[in-house]
Amino acid sequence: QVQLVESGGGLVQPGESLRLSCAASGFSFSSYTMSWYRRAPGKERELVAAISSTGASTNYAVSVKGRFTISRDNAKNTVYLQMNSLKPEDTAVYFCNAVRREFGSNYWGQGTQVTVSS
Repeated sequence: QVQLVESGGGLVQPGESLRLSCAASGFSFSSYTMSWYRRAPGKERELVAAISSTGASTNYAVSVKGRFTISRDNAKNTVYLQMNSLKPEDTAVYFCNAVRREFGSNYWGQGTQVTVSS
């Protein structure tokens, strides 16, 4: 059974850092593009960052570029999101996503809350 389990969310002050993790199981992790999305209160879900199956390619939303870093460890079936210089506007529920387009596979985690507030 497919599982994506996010962890690492919490309450931090502006300027601080958090590292999110997403542990995957039940599918061939190393063959999937992995992404982090977020949904802020009253807003649509948006793509934050994505990483290719090998980790060779990444892309970021303009709003987080230079502050957030996505990475993956295919030996541990885990994808990470290092978030630095956090801002109140980064407050959202962060979701892990796994996609393999050629199979039409698309999996979601349950989300982890990140709150940035003084």
